[in-house]
Parts: sequence; structure tokens; C-alpha cells
Amino acid sequence: MLRHTLLFTGYELGVMRRNLAWPIIGIMQPVLYLLLFAPLLTSITPNGELTEALIVFTPAALVMIALFGSMFAGFGMINETRNGVLERLAVSQAWRPAIILGRVVKDMLMLVLQSLLVLGVAALMGLRISLAAMGLMLLLMAVTGLFAANLSYGLALAVRDENGMSQIVQFFLLPLMLLSGLMLPMSLAPEWMQTVAKFNPLYYAVEAGRALFADDFSDGDIPIAFGVFLVLGVLTLTWSVRSLRKLAG
Repeated sequence: MLRHTLLFTGYELGVMRRNLAWPIIGIMQPVLYLLLFAPLLTSITPNGELTEALIVFTPAALVMIALFGSMFAGFGMINETRNGVLERLAVSQAWRPAIILGRVVKDMLMLVLQSLLVLGVAALMGLRISLAAMGLMLLLMAVTGLFAANLSYGLALAVRDENGMSQIVQFFLLPLMLLSGLMLPMSLAPEWMQTVAKFNPLYYAVEAGRALFADDFSDGDIPIAFGVFLVLGVLTLTWSVRSLRKLAG
């Protein structure tokens, strides 16, 4: 099982190395938001300092990578389904979950590497956090990617059409962004929006990240975020593997 997963992970990493344009483009948007939007948040921080704004916005920029990167990971799988590549893999001797897990591990690794680059840019802008906070944040990004990538692959196997999947993702993308506190903390929102936001899993990732960056390791959103994304990751992985089995008949 592990050998098959590592083989598929290595294959997917090799494919990605031959076309690095998409990972680079995927990280540009969070970096631009960090450079151009984070300074605007100084007006809502207690002392009006950029370092305080970076503590608020950098976790949001990291979650943005998962949202705009991993959620679109399934589009390549649709083309493989149409060409019969995925079906041939599904009926081979390979352990079927490894076909999905290999891709997901690649996406999680890419998400962590991209997060390190964003943290590097934030550090150049003045962000200072502890190693413990950075390690936990990277781990949180990994489990966030576990959920987002599996959800994307499950949608790809269920819809099997780029236009249909694009419409579904775009339909949910804006409310997920606004109700997660990516752009502005939800504490600034009306009470009804704060209530609705608690049903958005990304809200807990953003709030947990901000607590970690503020060295508030006792914040209750941190274990909630890890628990929510681990459970959702397992559920979406189960869904995507079952969809793959249906494809194989």
C-alpha cells in the first residue's frame, strides 16, 4: 500500500516538475495579496503597525493557497478520465486508494512548500513568529490540503466535465472566502455573518492560524481546526476512492 502510494506520488511530482508554471501562478495571488492588501489592515490593528497586520493576514494568505490551489487540482483528472488513463489505472494491479493518495500527497507537499515561500515573504515584510507556531501552521496547511485536494478529486470523478466543475467551484468560492475571514477578521462582521461563518471549515483554519501567529496556543479554534479538517479529509478521501471504483466498474 505504502509502496504504491509513493510510486504514484513520485510520478505526480515528476509530471509537476515538467510544468512548474501552475504552481508558480498559484502562489502569485497570495503573495500579491500579502504585499498589497496586508498594509491596508494597519488601520484596524491596535497600534497601526504592519507587523500586527501581518499576524492577521498571513494565515489568511496561506489558507488562500489551499483554496485556489488544491481546490482546482481535480481538473487534470477530468482529462485523464476522458482519455481512459484513469480507468486503466483503476483496473490495474495497483492499490486503488494509492491512485488518489499519491496525488493528494503531492498536493499536500506543494501546499507546504508554497506556504514556506509565503512565510518567507511575510518575514521579509517584518513578520516574526515562533518555530512552534510555524510548524503547527504548516501541519495545519497539510491537513487543509488533504481536505481540499480530496474534495477536488471527488468532484472531478463525479462531474467529469471541466465546465460543470468550474461552475460548482466558482459558485462556492466567494462565500467560502467571505465567510472564512480571509480578507477581514469575522469579528468586524455583523452577528448573523459571524454565526454563519462557524459552519465554514475554512473559518477555523484562518482563526487557528491567527491564534498560532499570536502565540496563543490555548485558543480553542486550534484543536477544532485540526479535528475538522482531519475528519473532512477522511470523508472526502473515502468519497473520491469510491468514485474511482465506480469508474472502474
